[in-house]
Amino acid sequence: MRPAAAVLFDLDGTLVDSAPDLAGTANDMLAARGRPAMAYDRLRVHAGSGARGMLGAAFDIAPGAAGYELLRAEFLGRYEQRMTRATRLFETVPRLLDALEARGWRWGIVTNKVLRLAEPLTRALGLQARAGVLIGGDSTPHLKPDPAPLLEAARRLELPPACCVYVGDDLRDMRAGAAAGMLTVAAAWGYLGEGSHHGLWGADHVIDAPEELLQILHPP
Repeated sequence: MRPAAAVLFDLDGTLVDSAPDLAGTANDMLAARGRPAMAYDRLRVHAGSGARGMLGAAFDIAPGAAGYELLRAEFLGRYEQRMTRATRLFETVPRLLDALEARGWRWGIVTNKVLRLAEPLTRALGLQARAGVLIGGDSTPHLKPDPAPLLEAARRLELPPACCVYVGDDLRDMRAGAAAGMLTVAAAWGYLGEGSHHGLWGADHVIDAPEELLQILHPP
């Protein structure tokens, strides 16, 4: 593997398990309409797609449909009020970040979550002060799988994209990382999206637990 100077991470489903609060928000909306709650396992698989995924699963509605934007605004407002209630770092993520810092790697976060949500969430979980960069869904004109957010992260870190690794749990993460010229690592502990199996994503590496990342990185 080529030497890396920084590791960039997706947020939801990679560093943090936010599915409990995303699913909880969807069920709060169902309850407000007198409808039964959906099973958590049915909602969790859609967590990587955020509001779009939750609304699609709970209300069978997609962007562009009549009423979607009103539901989305309600979802985001409700989610903002509870997004740190049950969301936690994945179990061994703290040890991974400690080890990266001890070995001299810089790290950052590139997420499609808008900064209005990403900043308070990462602050509450103790990530914001440690991350070298935080790129949200509104930091650039384009979302992943476009490489623009990853390229912006590399620019802010003053590093060539080829010196960065991107770790994520969705096909769009692997596509964005590859398009940016970064080494890509699929996080098999995450939500893994709604499409093809992660083994077919073309990632440079697939890891089953956060600390396995240390086994494939060389010192910067």
